Amino acid sequence: MYLMLMMALILMLISIVVMMLATILSKKTLTDREKNSPFECGFDPKSSSRLPFSLQFFLIAIIFLIFDVEIALILPMIIIMNYSNMMMWTITSLVFIFILLMGLYHEWNQGALNWST
Repeated sequence: MYLMLMMALILMLISIVVMMLATILSKKTLTDREKNSPFECGFDPKSSSRLPFSLQFFLIAIIFLIFDVEIALILPMIIIMNYSNMMMWTITSLVFIFILLMGLYHEWNQGALNWST
């Protein structure tokens, strides 16, 4: 029991020493070039966080997410085709795709897909 306690303490001490050495010898600084550069979205991290956000960009992102989920719902329809009634599968698929196309037409008609600068 005493031996296991000593081994655990030695391992803990070695781990702490290695972590301290890694912290001391690392080249990280508070003013890292990567941290000071803009993020992937293009926002400058040093400027005010209360800048107006582009509503057009948000709408395009939401439309993409909606249609992406709908594509994930369409993909299993191909697998189900062999195991289901062909007439019922065709009607269900056509109704689903028709609803998607009507949604796309509505978004297009409302001008949500036009990227205005």
